[in-house]
Amino acid sequence: MGDFFERAERLKKLPPYLFKAIDEKKAEVKAKGVDIIDLGVGDPDLPTPPHIVEEMKRAAEDPANHRYPSYSGMREFREVVAEWYEKRFGVSLDPDQEVVSLIGSKEGIAHFPLAFVNPGDVVLVPSPSYPVYHISTLFAGGRSYFMPLTEEKDFLPDLDALPADVLDKARVMFINYPNNPTSAVADLGFFERVVRFAKKHGIIVCHDAAYTEMAFDGYKPPSFLEVDGAKDVGIEFHSLSKTYNMTGWRIGFAVGNKEAVGALGAVKSNIDSGVFQAVQVAGIRALRGSQDCVEQMRRIYQERRDLMVAGLSEAGFDLRMPMATFYLWVKTPEGYSSAEITTRLLEEAGVVVTPGNGFGEPGEGYFRIALTQDKSRLAEAIERIKAMHL
Repeated sequence: MGDFFERAERLKKLPPYLFKAIDEKKAEVKAKGVDIIDLGVGDPDLPTPPHIVEEMKRAAEDPANHRYPSYSGMREFREVVAEWYEKRFGVSLDPDQEVVSLIGSKEGIAHFPLAFVNPGDVVLVPSPSYPVYHISTLFAGGRSYFMPLTEEKDFLPDLDALPADVLDKARVMFINYPNNPTSAVADLGFFERVVRFAKKHGIIVCHDAAYTEMAFDGYKPPSFLEVDGAKDVGIEFHSLSKTYNMTGWRIGFAVGNKEAVGALGAVKSNIDSGVFQAVQVAGIRALRGSQDCVEQMRRIYQERRDLMVAGLSEAGFDLRMPMATFYLWVKTPEGYSSAEITTRLLEEAGVVVTPGNGFGEPGEGYFRIALTQDKSRLAEAIERIKAMHL
């Protein structure tokens, strides 16, 4: 019976789940009665704004929303996405051909390679990065070629360093700015280089833009689609998860090149049945309503960022002040690997952080902190870390 449930090769190739070992260690420390402060997972601690919840309640009671939704998303939801893109980025979109709703942007990213990647094709994947880019490539039978993101290059991939034989086989490239886990940002100049590069080598660009609304000090991260020619080569993924604290609701969208959007829609129509319409109605309210709640969240995260950056700097850690995302990308103290400092912080301070190498080999020498606890818990975390005298 041993081989009866032998897993498929695609599952055997999966890297170990990043948070599994952390969860096991966390449970061990918790069992000793330690009060744990979890700064590991990027899941907002703040609730979804009340006006969005109220809209969901109303929509959930409407029997019209209890049936199968449209695969590509309600026409009104796609119209509102196009309106929001025009208002926020100055980008014009055709709601019928250039917008598709997603069950969260993770779902769209995971399915996208199935539309374009054949077995043996290469996908250019940044490293360190959100693990789904590599995993979705594996599931499609593709091969990931990792583009290192280093501090010397401001955590942007070095497009000139990519070998010619890799580019000949490359079909898709993932990029993500503002970036998880490094919190780096990219300007329009970088996106212009990416468009030229993609056109030259016939590569489809997938830009994961989940964190564009989580920015500080008045900074407004751009959309990849703002650049001339971007729509000829690419697609951008967005999510309501981080912007409106709707991680559990599972709603996002992909926009851009109509062929790319259409092919993703074709994959989805054979795999899922679309986003529950009541959630889409709530999403319409989120995107079309007052954005004061987003501004308020930015202020809260900015205060948390300032508190943590100051505290960690005082404790002797080396890190950059991030302009966006709710992550801090912190260098490990001299003599420590990412895993060693993570273990020590958990065991001695009861503080959970994520080892940088869990996001890819170039992440070794760093750890990530998520600012998803209130200021009093963050202040407590800082006190505990300082008491360790690292």
